[in-house]
Amino acid sequence: MNRPPEFWNSVYDDGSAPWVIGEPQPAVLELIEQGWIRGAVLDVGCGAGEHTIQLTELGYDVLGVDLSPSAIAYARANAERRGVAARFEVADALKLGEEPRYQTILDSALFHVFAHDNGDPADYVHSLHKVLEPGGLVHILALSDAEPGFGPRISRTAISDAFGAGWELEELTPARYRGRVSEAVVEAEQLGLIPGSIVDEAAWLARVRRS
Repeated sequence: MNRPPEFWNSVYDDGSAPWVIGEPQPAVLELIEQGWIRGAVLDVGCGAGEHTIQLTELGYDVLGVDLSPSAIAYARANAERRGVAARFEVADALKLGEEPRYQTILDSALFHVFAHDNGDPADYVHSLHKVLEPGGLVHILALSDAEPGFGPRISRTAISDAFGAGWELEELTPARYRGRVSEAVVEAEQLGLIPGSIVDEAAWLARVRRS
């Protein structure tokens, strides 16, 4: 279950969000380089806006959305500092709309929020289905439980089981997710992590096509 906007606002307001690393995820950059990002793009749970900014710079038609007004304010300021006219809106990932408008949806570290601890991401997946055109792709980068780490880590089956009728899971492979060891990482001492350091955690990278 997703947390309320107030929680997400707090980690942006106090600077403790461990996913704010000042750059796009390397795994997402690889997707771009390989040509997997196509057409109109929705960056759902865009956070600091790094991927939306990167894609805008490359000429993509992309919109970044996040539940947190503080995240969107951060992303807009981030884009302004870089001189990039990126588009951002506050939006609930469970209520993205009713019309298929996108050919690609990018989910970097949102799916695992809904699926963690035996959560049910069905409403989220249904929301994605409604705004993605037939044949469109969802790319999911989610933290993996394959090794110790911090954050809401999930199993491989949490992804494969979530995308049933109306979807085709084309690829699901191990990957890495880059994070920052901030004061919000309560597991830092237990894991032997150095505060302020950047770490690459175990992750899953999935490509799912809407039928």
